[in-house]
Amino acid sequence: MYRAVIKPLFDVFVAFVSLLLASPLILGSMVALAIVNRGKIWFLQPRPGKGGRIFTVIKFKTMTDARNAQGALLPDADRLTAAGRFIRKTSLDELPQLMNVLKGDMSLVGPRPLLVEYLPRYSAEQRRRHDVRPGITGWAQVNGRNAIAWQQKFAYDVWYVDNLSAALDIKILFLTVMKVFKAEGISSDTSVTMEKFMGND
Repeated sequence: MYRAVIKPLFDVFVAFVSLLLASPLILGSMVALAIVNRGKIWFLQPRPGKGGRIFTVIKFKTMTDARNAQGALLPDADRLTAAGRFIRKTSLDELPQLMNVLKGDMSLVGPRPLLVEYLPRYSAEQRRRHDVRPGITGWAQVNGRNAIAWQQKFAYDVWYVDNLSAALDIKILFLTVMKVFKAEGISSDTSVTMEKFMGND
């Protein structure tokens, strides 16, 4: 009952209310990014959702499109602006995903939607993370976010799928708020974001 009915209704209600309450922060972020990114505010990218169905995730664009002389994008650290760094540190870049929740593509809590290119790299066990809708936050995020290894992250995701409940979702939402205030786990040990997942070999 919770997974099929209550959770989706709760997601829509909380996403709608949160968008209203966070509208000043969202507008402020839009203005700041419009200035530093020369009008480019949104980061739109295809991501796999429940069952591997592809949808377009909506986030704030915290990096520029700066490229080197050969036309390749510069490293993340070189493209992350001061405004983008602040927005990432405070997790404001995640707020637009509330629109994905309203559309039914995502949930408030669930495994984070990763890159489409990762789909063929998962093991059968890791692929089970797509048995539920992806979330804005999840069990892996409150247990290390980008500061933990991929295999551990996927283990947390699958554990969440097997143990999904109202109590667990409430616990994750509470812990997420604490993590945001502490700005923990935003970067890995070697990157300002997270290294790409290249497979299990």
